Amino acid sequence: MRDSPNVIMLFAAGFGTRMGALTANTPKPLVQVAGRALIDHALTEVEAVTLETKVVNCHYFPEQIKAHFRDQDDITIIEEVDEILETGGGLKNALPLLGDGPVFTMNTDAVWSGENPLNALLKAWNPAKMDALLLCVPKANAIGHEGRGNLHLAQDGQLSYGAGSIYTGLQIVKTAALNEIKQSSFSVKLLWEKYFAENRMYGLEFDGKWCDVGTPEGVKLAEAMLAGGDV
Repeated sequence: MRDSPNVIMLFAAGFGTRMGALTANTPKPLVQVAGRALIDHALTEVEAVTLETKVVNCHYFPEQIKAHFRDQDDITIIEEVDEILETGGGLKNALPLLGDGPVFTMNTDAVWSGENPLNALLKAWNPAKMDALLLCVPKANAIGHEGRGNLHLAQDGQLSYGAGSIYTGLQIVKTAALNEIKQSSFSVKLLWEKYFAENRMYGLEFDGKWCDVGTPEGVKLAEAMLAGGDV
């Protein structure tokens, strides 16, 4: 079994209801930000690391997601036909493609500024003591995010629930325990509960900026951030 992640799961199945008219006929990962689809911004970060497998799930307007990647042979699309499986269920459903060992998982509704976020996680990953390593940002570096943050990052990097940091939707996580979860549709937080209980949940604070693109206003903020403007 591998110790370091060489595969990634990109979550692209959600309805994007907070986007309003922008997602009435378009899946959120294909919403344009600075002339490019949101998911392509995510893939720009992904391309900075060497990965053997890239998996994208889809459900809402799946034919558009499939068409977007029609000419990209290095990306495998999984359509969640009957229901959205959420982050945990979607990851479990993709295990036959992702294999054993730790994987990257990444939401596709954000843009980044600064150090490559996947590289930052790789440098901090320690499988001997970690079952999950979440990339987090302080509120000051989280653009377009309405929450205050519900993760406390200790000096040694261990995570617990509490005010402080915001999860960016990017992590390295071990997946073996997914087979112990019987539900088909569930949040990855259900997997985290096991790792929290065993004191094997860790976080890394990201030095750059992260923009949560969940609303039309978030699109404008992301474009301003990418242009180097004040946000």
